[in-house]
Amino acid sequence: MNAARTGAPNGSPMSVFAYRNGVLHAESVSLEDVAREVGTPFYLYSTAALESHYNAYAGAFAGQDAGVCYALKANSNLAVIRTLSRLGAGGDVVSVGEMKRALAGGIPAERIVFSGVGKTREDLRAALEAGIHQINVESVPELEALSEVASSMGVEAPIAFRVNPDVDAKTHAKIATGKKENKFGIDYDHAREIYQRAAALPGIKPVAIAVHIGSQLTDLAPFRAAYERVAALLHQLREDGHDIQRLDLGGGLGITYKNEAPPDLADYAAMVRSITGNLGCRITLEPGRSLVGNAGILVSRVIYVKQGLHRRFAIVDAAMNDLIRPSLYDAYHGIVPVAEPASGVAAEPYDVVGPVCESGDTFAVQRPLPPLADDDLVAFLSAGAYGAVMASTYNTRPLVPEVLVNGDRFSVIRPRPTVEEMLAAERVPDWL
Repeated sequence: MNAARTGAPNGSPMSVFAYRNGVLHAESVSLEDVAREVGTPFYLYSTAALESHYNAYAGAFAGQDAGVCYALKANSNLAVIRTLSRLGAGGDVVSVGEMKRALAGGIPAERIVFSGVGKTREDLRAALEAGIHQINVESVPELEALSEVASSMGVEAPIAFRVNPDVDAKTHAKIATGKKENKFGIDYDHAREIYQRAAALPGIKPVAIAVHIGSQLTDLAPFRAAYERVAALLHQLREDGHDIQRLDLGGGLGITYKNEAPPDLADYAAMVRSITGNLGCRITLEPGRSLVGNAGILVSRVIYVKQGLHRRFAIVDAAMNDLIRPSLYDAYHGIVPVAEPASGVAAEPYDVVGPVCESGDTFAVQRPLPPLADDDLVAFLSAGAYGAVMASTYNTRPLVPEVLVNGDRFSVIRPRPTVEEMLAAERVPDWL
């Protein structure tokens, strides 16, 4: 085993996580050194991978009028945001908190798109006060609320309607967003009349169409079907007199976790050009997972190796509250030892589990791994997206720290709180 590979957005390997002198490194930083200084478990992200993944998008869409708005929901650490914003990324946000993170991370308001099905009037007011690029409206009640807010402020809100094209993305049911039974967007068949309604409302300026059909897509066919429907709608809206000059094509391009073969970015960009190239529209892309997923890992320490009657368990100090994807989605994450295994060593089956008192606190079942022992370090691969952002403090377990590597340097970009700090954030009523 020569390297733990992290996939670029098109699925090709990129070895920023590799064994050097018998120890797994992130770029030029030994994970053993980070563990000694920071403690385990911890998340770690590679600057080189983040930059490579963003530049792959920028290169693939060079020559098209397209901008990349990073979907902060995948990983909203300020240092990650700032790394991408310095390369020119905008931000796709789904809450006021994420909007404020985008701004704090150096993304200017004119490069921020606000998505999400449940924006409150307070959220809409904050977005208008910030002067963001676009609000993606997802229902008629939201449209009417935005009209009221914008009119009261004496401003005009630039909007897209997120259209639900009723396209099956053929991804996990919990991350599919583009079928008619999903909660997202407005029905495609009602779009023309709703745009007409929007154009008549005060404070509303329809400027775009938005679509997003799901996450972790590994086939171009669903994208093509959705984008062709959006292009057809664009022509109809222009015939109706609407000046639609932008298409927000969402995100969703998958990454390699195990043996997936995501589309090549060049093929994706060529498909987008074939459908939208003659429309004269500014294209917005909203990748999240494909920018950060394979740029990050979770490092954990084996507490005990427990030999049961029928199973061998590797009990690690990371838990479902730190990385919930396996429990929530039955998601696969590669697991590799930080100390390089001897050449030719035979793999053994392990159930890799955490210490939380839930049977669901399981990362892998009967996973073939090199022999493990108490105190060994292991790395969970492809953990840069939907890892730290979905973590909780279940069992009063402190949130794990996050670390950013840049060449031979590393920095803690979110420290681990102490239990005392967690307790100090709570208040006991005076009658107790």
